[in-house]
Formats: sequence, structure tokens, C-alpha cells
Amino acid sequence: MKNQKKNPLRIVWLLFGFLAMGIGAIGVVLPVLPTTPFLLLASFCLAKGSERFHRWFTGTKLYKKHLESFVENRSMTLKTKFSLLIPASCMLILAFLAMQNVYGRAFILFLILFKYVYFFTKIRTIPAGQTNIPEAEG
Repeated sequence: MKNQKKNPLRIVWLLFGFLAMGIGAIGVVLPVLPTTPFLLLASFCLAKGSERFHRWFTGTKLYKKHLESFVENRSMTLKTKFSLLIPASCMLILAFLAMQNVYGRAFILFLILFKYVYFFTKIRTIPAGQTNIPEAEG
């Protein structure tokens, strides 16, 4: 805790944390704005800025509903996965259409494919409403 008080960037981390949390909260009601990445950023920034604010954030309904299962179990509901993937894919498709360079277009296609493969092979899909999953034995 003493180390955080000496950190001159503490205020910057807190500002970025609350900004990301606000954008994430807006993303809950706006389908084009992804919620989870902003809440992950908020969690990271608040942890860097203040242990107390980070504890507070992890106790909020926003965190528990949209982030807790991912942080604890590396899992998301199908709805959460698609709410992240679809807006990002739309933005990448716009970039693809605007780009004339064939290598750039190939890279964008690779990013889109990689994103979906990663989300469906590395992040477990859980039923809606389920937050606690026992870790896989292995």
C-alpha cells in the first residue's frame, strides 16, 4: 500500500480507470460499444491506482455481471463473446473495405479469423446466468 501512495502516476491510473469504467457502463446499454474490454481496462487501471478503489470496483454489480466469470474462470457467455466480436469485426471490415493494399487486407482478414478462433478455443463458453464454473481437472 505504501508503494502506491508514492506512485506519482496514481492519479492518472485512477482517472483512466474511472473513464474506462464509465465507457464500459455506457457499453451495457449501447450494443455497438463493447463492455468487457473497457471493464478489464478499468480493473487494471484501478488496481494500479488504488487498492481500495480496485476492491470497490470488484464489488460492484457491473463487475460481477460482466467481468467476474471471465477473470475467475476465463469464461464468457455466448452473448458476451458476440457483443465483443461483432462490433470489433464491423470496424475491421470497414478498415478492410477502405484499404487498397492487398497485404493490409490479408492482415485484417487474419485478425478477424484469429479473434474468433481465440475466443472460441481459449475462452470457455458458459450458459447465460452461470458465473461460477469449477476449474477443469487435468
